[in-house]
Amino acid sequence: MIKLEPRAEPSPWLAVASPALALAVTVALGGLLFVLLGRNPLSCLQMFFVEPIRNGRAIAELSIKVTPLLLVGLGLSLCFRSNVWNIGAEGQFILGSIFATWVALHATPESGAGLLIALLVAGALGGAIWAGITATLRDRYNASEILVSLMLVYVAEQLFGYLVNGPWKDPNGYNFPQTISFLSSARIPRLFQGSRANIGLPLSLVCAGACWLFMHKSYAGYRLDVAGLSPAAARYAGFSARSALWLPLLLSGAFAGLAGALEVAGPDGQLTTHVPLGYGFAAIIVAFVGRLDPIGVTLSSILMSMFFIGGELSQSRLGLPKSITGVFQGLLLFSLLTCDALVKNRLRFAFWGSDRAVVK
Repeated sequence: MIKLEPRAEPSPWLAVASPALALAVTVALGGLLFVLLGRNPLSCLQMFFVEPIRNGRAIAELSIKVTPLLLVGLGLSLCFRSNVWNIGAEGQFILGSIFATWVALHATPESGAGLLIALLVAGALGGAIWAGITATLRDRYNASEILVSLMLVYVAEQLFGYLVNGPWKDPNGYNFPQTISFLSSARIPRLFQGSRANIGLPLSLVCAGACWLFMHKSYAGYRLDVAGLSPAAARYAGFSARSALWLPLLLSGAFAGLAGALEVAGPDGQLTTHVPLGYGFAAIIVAFVGRLDPIGVTLSSILMSMFFIGGELSQSRLGLPKSITGVFQGLLLFSLLTCDALVKNRLRFAFWGSDRAVVK
C-alpha cells in the first residue's frame, strides 16, 4: 500500500523548482507520447520549444499569444490568492471582445486615439460586468462562484454566436459568421513596421508590474492575501469579506475583458468565431504554474504560448491532431500537481504482512 505522509519541513528550494521539474516531466512524457505515435520525438518537441522563438517573426507571433494569457492569468491569480475560484474567465474574455467590438463598429476614419482608449475601457468594463454577475450571486445568494462563472461561459458563447450570425454579421462576408473588418482607426497600433506584434504586449507587462505592486506592496493586496490564507483571521482583523470577493472578481473580469478587446482589435481586426480560443481556461494553468505571482505568471504565459504555437505547427507540418495542445497543457498541470504533492509529502510504502513501513 502506498501512502502520502506530510513532510515536517518541506524543502523551500524544491518548492521553487517544482514548476521547472514539472516542465521536465512534461517534456519527457511528451517525447514518449510522440514515440508511441510513431513520430520522431526530437522533431516534434522542436515544434514546441524551438520554432516559436526561431526568429523575429516567430517571436512576434509568440507575443500575440502571450498578451491574452498573461492578462487573464494575472486576473485569475488575484482571485485564487483570495480563495475566490473564478473559472469563467473565458466568458469574461468573450464579453470584453463583444463590448470592444461595439465601440469599433462605431468608428469613423476621423476617429483618433480617444476611440482606442474607449475600446479598451469598454472591453475591461464588459469583462468586469460579467464577473460582477458571479460576485452578485455569490454575495447575495451564496451561490458557488465555480458553477456560476463556468455556466456563464456558455451564456457568453451563445450571445457571441447570436451577434456574429445576426445583427453584426458582415453582409459582404460570404455568409461567414463574422463582423466587418475594423477600420484602421479602431485597430491596435503595431510595435514595428512589418510585424504583427502590437502594443498589447507592453500594456500587459505594465499590468503585470501593477499587479506585483498591488499584491506585495499595498494594504489592499495584503488584505486579499489574508482573506485567502485564513478567512477566520481576516474576519478577526475586521477585513471585509465582501471586499475580498468583489475586488478580485471585478479586477479579474476587467483583465480578461481587456484581453478580449486587444484580441479583436489587434491580430484579428474583427469579431469572428475564431476569437474564443480557450485562453480563459488555459490561463488557469498559467496562474498555477506561475505560482500566482505576476513574475511567475509572465514566464508561464510564455511557456503556454509556446504550447499553443507548437500545437498549430505540429498540426500543419507534422499532421498531428489539434488536440495535442490540450494534451501538453494537461500534462503540465498534472505534472505540477504531482511535483507539488511530492514536495509537501513523502511516499511511504507499507508491505502486506509487515507491521513496519519502509520509507523510500
